[in-house]
Amino acid sequence: MRALIQRVSSASVQIDNKVFSKIGNGLLVLLGVEDEDSDSDIDWLSSKISQMRIFDDKNDNMNLSVNDINGEVLVVSQFTLHASTKKGNRPSYIRASKPDHAVPMYEAFILQMKDKIINGVSSGQFGACMQVDLINDGPVTIWIDSKSRE
Repeated sequence: MRALIQRVSSASVQIDNKVFSKIGNGLLVLLGVEDEDSDSDIDWLSSKISQMRIFDDKNDNMNLSVNDINGEVLVVSQFTLHASTKKGNRPSYIRASKPDHAVPMYEAFILQMKDKIINGVSSGQFGACMQVDLINDGPVTIWIDSKSRE
């Protein structure tokens, strides 16, 4: 399971030119699922993200979590996080899970995040053509892969 996390001042998802969901200060989490992902990946990744200290304290040190600042989280499915660019110029998405596995994993991840985030979790719509708008605060962007738990 891969996530690209962005610290945001605000973020929103539009579908068919209508706002589907939006958040204020917090985290935008782009989430990619692969076939090998399991509940342990969801547990590890949701815990890591909810406790990650990437918000500034009063001394301008990144020392606070999204819960510490009463922030929100927006989770958006993104199969392209599993793109392989090894051969040629057209990315391959063969590692990205098909919906029969990816949808339950995506929904379970959102439920886990809702249990961990005090101020709320919103989401995009799996498989929809979405327009994601964000103001990256910092900028702070972090890549996490549950298969290489660094």
